[in-house]
Amino acid sequence: MLRTEITERLGIQHPIVQGPFGGGISTPQLVAEVGKAGGLGSFGAYTLSAHEIEDVTNKIRALSNHPFALNLWVSDHDRGGDRLTPEQFDAAWKIFKPLYDEFELEKPVPPVKFFHGFETQIEAVLEARPAAFSFVFGVPKGAILAECSRRGITTIGAVTTLAEAEAMDAAGVDVILTTGFEAAGHRPSFLGSAELSLMGTLTLTRLVAAKIKRRPVIAAGGIVDRPGIQAALDLGAAGAQLGTAFLACEESGTTKEHRDALFGEGGQRTVLTRTYSGRLARGIPNRLIEALTPYVDKLPPFPIEVWFTSPLRKAAAAQGRTDFLALYAGQGAPLLKHRRVADLMADLTAN
Repeated sequence: MLRTEITERLGIQHPIVQGPFGGGISTPQLVAEVGKAGGLGSFGAYTLSAHEIEDVTNKIRALSNHPFALNLWVSDHDRGGDRLTPEQFDAAWKIFKPLYDEFELEKPVPPVKFFHGFETQIEAVLEARPAAFSFVFGVPKGAILAECSRRGITTIGAVTTLAEAEAMDAAGVDVILTTGFEAAGHRPSFLGSAELSLMGTLTLTRLVAAKIKRRPVIAAGGIVDRPGIQAALDLGAAGAQLGTAFLACEESGTTKEHRDALFGEGGQRTVLTRTYSGRLARGIPNRLIEALTPYVDKLPPFPIEVWFTSPLRKAAAAQGRTDFLALYAGQGAPLLKHRRVADLMADLTAN
């Protein structure tokens, strides 16, 4: 494939970035295998403590000496997502109790805290010194970006609109990731609501590449194969980020049932929903979405909703079920062909 500003800056062979997956879906093996094949592996660390970030980094480096990225969520909780009053817990429990009863799960006890703060996590990322620090849901403080630069860490900021790209540019972020609404997982909007920031990958990438010429662009959303990557490069991007294509690989942390769903009929129809976490995300419709959608305005904010749904997802996975999993999937899923990273990367980079 072409050498681009992204390959030169990051020291990789191909302008291909593996999308970062949080919540246990990223694995050191996945990151390492992508790196060995010449791409940039990424690990979604937003659910990890500082110590866990250090541990993951050591595991990745034990498997590979290739460049990789660590990813965090700048906005680590929504308004009200840092605490849960007894009254709020009781209201939420009325919604979730029937689902917990189905799996014979006990009533959960709220933790002391629902998330690991970004300010603590970023210190661990800086100490780890990955080749790149990618982030979603906002722009880090100038001091953080400056420290990344001092340590030789390339910063990659995700945007969903041109206005967000302009904010990244003004802040001095090294690379802009344009993520269209076709993408799997969460919509990382931060200047407006996600529902009002639904731009397609084609339009968003072309706009940002044309308007902000001093920052290289990585395109994401609906890209799962070589023609998709080439289209992104033709639009002015210097690279492409693929999520669903790597979710479908055995090296990822997805369950076999999730991977099978990506290759099945379910992958042909995806929806945007707030039922997974409280933030808008794309996935395959299932009972979890069906059961919670009527209560979407009454569900607790992110990440408290994640805490409530996590036991359901774990119980479903243990039983080999998909009806209560967060079945992240992008609109390009029907084009999937490969189940191993080596095969996928060989296809993506073939001349």
